[in-house]
Amino acid sequence: MIVLGIDPGTLFTGFGIVRYKNFEFIKIHSGVIKLPPGEDIPLRLDIIYSEINKLCKKFKPNQFAIETAFYGKNVQSAMKIGYARGVSVLAAYHNNLEIGEYSPREVKKAVVGNGAASKEQVQYMVKKLLGLDEKKIKFDETDALAVAICHSFGMNSVLKSKGKNWKDFLEKNKHLIING
Repeated sequence: MIVLGIDPGTLFTGFGIVRYKNFEFIKIHSGVIKLPPGEDIPLRLDIIYSEINKLCKKFKPNQFAIETAFYGKNVQSAMKIGYARGVSVLAAYHNNLEIGEYSPREVKKAVVGNGAASKEQVQYMVKKLLGLDEKKIKFDETDALAVAICHSFGMNSVLKSKGKNWKDFLEKNKHLIING
């Protein structure tokens, strides 16, 4: 299975494409769509849609995963992220991808085992799971890869088929534990 994960934003939209097979993850491609900050929202949304569409055509994922909007103190920011999510989901839909949506807490829990994990902890685990030694990788990028990993776990029902919780899963899959 090939999953395109998206961390939506109207200044930076992270993307990560991951292949998941036999409990192994391989990073295919990832990066950040940098949007022009001085431009109007419609142009930025068009860029997001176009870039995601190009990624779908080039890498041919069969699954799409996106982080749900997080509402903080600024309603305007939440609305703008909602716009970015909308055009991202539309691009996935137009490419006939199965779509999954996950809250930031769900993504952190799936990747780190703690729904309140920091961005640094998520980045560390993403690097470990994918065997990345890249020094400079942006949070938007590792967040998108984390969304793809979260979706992979859910689609294959790893926790459901291998145990009821992380402790059971780890006990039955000691070969997947990274020491270090």
